[in-house]
Amino acid sequence: MSALAVQREVDLRGANTLRLPCVAERYAAPRTLVQLQQVLDQSRREGWSATVLGGGSNVLLPARLSGIVIRPLLDQWWLQTQGDQLLAHVGAGVNWHRLVMSLAASGLWGTENLALIPGDCGAAPVQNIGAYGVELADRLHAVQVLDRATGEVRWLSRDACQFGYRDSIFKGALAETVIITRLVLRLSREPLVTLGYGDLATRVPESPSPLEVAKAVCAIRREKLPDPEELANAGSFFKNPFVTDQRAAALRQRYPDMPCFPQGNGQTKLAAGWLIDQCGLKGFRQGAFAVHERQALVLVHFGGGNRKGLLALANTVAERVAERFAVRLTPEPRLISA
Repeated sequence: MSALAVQREVDLRGANTLRLPCVAERYAAPRTLVQLQQVLDQSRREGWSATVLGGGSNVLLPARLSGIVIRPLLDQWWLQTQGDQLLAHVGAGVNWHRLVMSLAASGLWGTENLALIPGDCGAAPVQNIGAYGVELADRLHAVQVLDRATGEVRWLSRDACQFGYRDSIFKGALAETVIITRLVLRLSREPLVTLGYGDLATRVPESPSPLEVAKAVCAIRREKLPDPEELANAGSFFKNPFVTDQRAAALRQRYPDMPCFPQGNGQTKLAAGWLIDQCGLKGFRQGAFAVHERQALVLVHFGGGNRKGLLALANTVAERVAERFAVRLTPEPRLISA
């Protein structure tokens, strides 16, 4: 197999959904596990730092990335029956939404609530993506990873991934040490219906199919969230914050309509979008960036800005919320080091 070409000075503006300007000193897009191992071998020999970039829907890129940017395009997936389990093996470069819709159209249950989440499958475990009452952790069976230092391939069980709310071991102990190359998802041919979040239940018929659920989720998301192809954004920019049950009760006394989601562990999850909205920040613009006029949880880029300007707006929003509610918001997208 011939060596994979390494490109120089590659513009990554179109490789991140916020359309932040960024230039990669070097860039490679391996399509197989062997090519990925070869690129890593070369980067170690040459002493290049390596940045792995997926679909670019949950990252904040700097103006320049030195070393090499690796964009894994492992885009194969297949189904496997193992005993009484139905498993989907999915390459890290598969588009998440297209996978969900394909599974749903085939009558397979498990991922339909996660429709229209942007990005590639390889990024899904990092963030433990979730929507409408379902998290990736609920459906994941195992993750295949490639060790950056040795090129060794190994498997992690669901429990080994240490999933939390928008969190995983890939943000902690394994951050920057492995590359996710494949997911194995648990699916079902029998109904696995989760409709308890928001108004999803009112959008589907009685005894819906997985495709009907997925289409309803898409409709709701399109009503609330701007399309990154039309207006640059990274989806939900802030995590929903957690406070103690006592703190939540005190806030509810002052704000009876405040959405609260008790977690059963002494913590209550608040709705970051509601907090921002109560500060009157919908549509608030600062330079090239703004809080979306319909969804306060989304920051949008009108063009001509950079990461510094985006973080300035994010800081303004977080400060306003902290001043009013004494609750600190934290960004959801990953800040990529130069």
